[in-house]
Amino acid sequence: MKGIKFFYITCPKKKEANKIARLLVKKKLVACTNIINNVDSVFTWKDKVLKTKEILIVGKTMNKNVQKIIKEVKKLHSHDVPCVIFFDIKNGNADFLKWIIKSV
Repeated sequence: MKGIKFFYITCPKKKEANKIARLLVKKKLVACTNIINNVDSVFTWKDKVLKTKEILIVGKTMNKNVQKIIKEVKKLHSHDVPCVIFFDIKNGNADFLKWIIKSV
């Protein structure tokens, strides 16, 4: 089963994360999302080291939807450069992987 992706998106606010997660599922760009609260993020922005709380969205999709997901997130996200990254899923529960393919 090729082309299955795990994705990782961070958001500054829970309301924004919920909006993005629901939209991606509704548009069938992703099979599912998980929203994780209170992630401590430390990063450099404009030559300053910052620490903030963020909301993490993780989920599963297909390679064919990667660019569409990035486009949708950029429209809804409040950051200038939103974190939207993807990883290949190489193996797992075959029934679950088939469900991902069928769902998107």
